[in-house]
Amino acid sequence: MTTTTEQMRAWTGPAILTFGFRPFFFGAAIWAALAMALWVPMLSGHLTLPTAFDPVSWHAHEFLFGYLGAVVAGFLLTAVPNWTGRLPIVGWRLGMLVCLWLAGRVAIAVSGGVPALLVAVADLAFPVVFALLIAREIVAGKNWRNLIVLGMLGVFILGNALFHWEAAKGDYAAQGYGLRLGLGAGIMMIAVIGGRVVPSFTRNWLVKRRSAVLPMAPMQSFDKAALVVLALALVLWVALPLWTLTGLALALAGVLHALRLVRWAGYRTFAEPLVTVLHAGYAFVPLGALALAVEILLPGSFGMAGAQHLWMAGAIGLMTLAVMTRATLGHTGQPLTAGTGTVMIYAALTLSVLARVAAGVWPEISDPLHMVAGLGWIMAFGGFAVIYGALILRLPAAKRV
Repeated sequence: MTTTTEQMRAWTGPAILTFGFRPFFFGAAIWAALAMALWVPMLSGHLTLPTAFDPVSWHAHEFLFGYLGAVVAGFLLTAVPNWTGRLPIVGWRLGMLVCLWLAGRVAIAVSGGVPALLVAVADLAFPVVFALLIAREIVAGKNWRNLIVLGMLGVFILGNALFHWEAAKGDYAAQGYGLRLGLGAGIMMIAVIGGRVVPSFTRNWLVKRRSAVLPMAPMQSFDKAALVVLALALVLWVALPLWTLTGLALALAGVLHALRLVRWAGYRTFAEPLVTVLHAGYAFVPLGALALAVEILLPGSFGMAGAQHLWMAGAIGLMTLAVMTRATLGHTGQPLTAGTGTVMIYAALTLSVLARVAAGVWPEISDPLHMVAGLGWIMAFGGFAVIYGALILRLPAAKRV
């Protein structure tokens, strides 16, 4: 039977198409930096794109559904073969998926002169085809445990479709049901998948250091209860974002997931930022829930957009950057340790998140804070493309022979 390694060696095309993480992590990082570089002058009124979306909705859509969609694809295309024991999608089939993703970015950027239905079809083609491919792999591999991941991906796609519908009606889609549904699905992916990998990677690292304290095993009763509470809180937030009960549910979810994080012994990992950053990324899940709860119960505390960015830029941004750096190092045969450049891009992204939240707290100085947030974001993802691009764009010597 052909192995993954044999399949990769048999491919004679570009190295970037030998594994799912390569084109999608690299493409996601480039797009995150480029989209922010476009957004900063759009925010100040110095640039206008020929898009049918209002500027804020374009920004929100392209980060959540454009950037995150690519990262999810890169992660699942790399992880699902390990889950199912089946061969990965490589070569021109992988290239087709990348082209579909790129077509969505272009269609939205020039959507001002294109029918809304055609734009939606062009953008949704990638996630729908990708979801069908992942569904086939999970079913063929009888990997029923990960059907929940497929379900969350389906909700994410539904959120994207709803976003398009709201934008086509002329609604402010950046604060609509579609964005909240897509963001809620993204946060649940972090809570479920992150709840597996963060304690697992932490345990592996601590065992090597012979630590007397290890993380609690994942997915025990407490973890499941915390996930159920978060799911219910997110449903309330999507449907009734300003309801008092929604705020209380988010507060409870925030407390439970903060306790969940403490159980993973992240405070013992400071010697290795590649592990610590996983805990820092997950920390934005409870922080975002608590900030949204405070904003709902005490309006004006953070500003709704500022509180929401603890999830959008914090949880999703930092957790995906953490996963991309670790997966790229691991799958290209590099030591699992964060160098100076990697630590700097983590710091740049953290600064970006803090500046964006501060802009909501102190609106009178929001312009310079937005600039700091934008520059930090560009440095983080542009830095990833520069530092990790060489690893992504070429095969290790052992696999070139």
